[in-house]
Parts: sequence; C-alpha cells; structure tokens
Amino acid sequence: MVRATTFGRVAIRILLVCVVLCVGAVGFLRLQIQSGLNHWCRTAQAAHPHPGDPIAALLDYVQSDAHSLRERNYAVWALGQARDVRALPVLENYVTGGPCDHACCLCQHELSKAVALCKSPSPNLLCIRTP
Repeated sequence: MVRATTFGRVAIRILLVCVVLCVGAVGFLRLQIQSGLNHWCRTAQAAHPHPGDPIAALLDYVQSDAHSLRERNYAVWALGQARDVRALPVLENYVTGGPCDHACCLCQHELSKAVALCKSPSPNLLCIRTP
C-alpha cells in the first residue's frame, strides 16, 4: 500500500513538471514569434512609413527591391504571422509554384506558409497580435 501511494505521488510530480515545461515552452515560442513580428513591423514602418498600419508598411517592404531578398523573406514571414487578408494579393503575386531559388526570388516555401496562414480560418492559439 505504501509503494502504491509513493508511486502515485511520483507520477503526479512528473506530470506536473511536464505540464510546467510544456507551458513554459509554449510561452517562450509565443514570445519569440511576437517579438519577431514586432521587430519586422518596426523595420518596415521605418523604411516605408504608414502610421497606424504596419501591414501596409510590410507590404511595401516586401515589394521593394531596395531591400535584400533575405530581409524581404522575413517580411513575408511577418505577414504570415499577422494573418491579415490584405496581404494575400501581394503574396500570391510572388508565388510561382516552382522550387525555391533564394538567389533571385522570394522563398516559395515561406510564401506558401504565409498565404496559408492568411487564408486560414483556424484560431490564433498563441494570440499573436499585430502591433
């Protein structure tokens, strides 16, 4: 009888530790995504000011050849995280359906993920918000 209750207590402690670690990991993931989105919104606003409309600034940033493809790919990522349907026409314009060629074009994989997020009716479980 003593062994059964000791085993039960150990199992509950292990379960609680796992829950705490999972909640912490999800919180850390949310923090990283939100801070990345905030950073790229500020960067886009600095380069292409649209007061009060970070999505418009990000859209201008993605379309501007003044920025490197790598930077523009980050802006595509940010648009996907923002999940704003206004981004769809611009993002879909860059989708070729071919393989990625990071030397000359925006990342097709990142574009497809951003388009899917902007079209998705699924809830934003991490509560990521556009600044």
